Amino acid sequence: MKNLKLIALGMIFFTAIGCKDSKKTTEEATTAATYSIVNDSTKVSFTAYKTTDKVAVGGTFKEITFANIGQGETALEALNGTKFSIPVSSLFTNDATGTRDPKILEFFFGVMKNTELISGEFKVAADNTCSIDVLLNGKTANIPLQYTTNSDTSLSFDGVMNLENWDALAAVASINKACEALHTGPDGVSKTWNEVAVHADLLLKKN
Repeated sequence: MKNLKLIALGMIFFTAIGCKDSKKTTEEATTAATYSIVNDSTKVSFTAYKTTDKVAVGGTFKEITFANIGQGETALEALNGTKFSIPVSSLFTNDATGTRDPKILEFFFGVMKNTELISGEFKVAADNTCSIDVLLNGKTANIPLQYTTNSDTSLSFDGVMNLENWDALAAVASINKACEALHTGPDGVSKTWNEVAVHADLLLKKN
């Protein structure tokens, strides 16, 4: 009789463990969610600099497409591996004269290789540090990003492009020459900086 009681207790114990493990597995399986980016919600902007005083010149790209958005416990994790593509023709700098955008397209992007599109991929590490690989001028280089979590599904990113990493100094010299007078400061020096700040606001939704 005693042995029967021990066997019964053992069966209850293992059954309880089995149920607990099964519940845990189910919970773990449901923690990862799929996300998608809300159409027309993404804003991509940049800040370039001119003159030795480093005067800011801002602009945006009005079109961007995404692919390969994945799964994750958070929206940030789901962005890992997401690919993006930006037509350079969607450049907009809100220049009242209407001359700046055509100059940038011709004398900056126009002297690079295969720059109809700026393309790249989000990288999110296990410690949630993130960056983007960017293909420009026929070369891929990485931009480390700082991010701000505005909500569970809203993120903002900031980074800095050093254009020498894309062998784009000839393009910098080209746009500086085309805009020489406009890029000349009080010291009489015409300068276009190699550094470009980039910013993006993304809004995602759980599927």
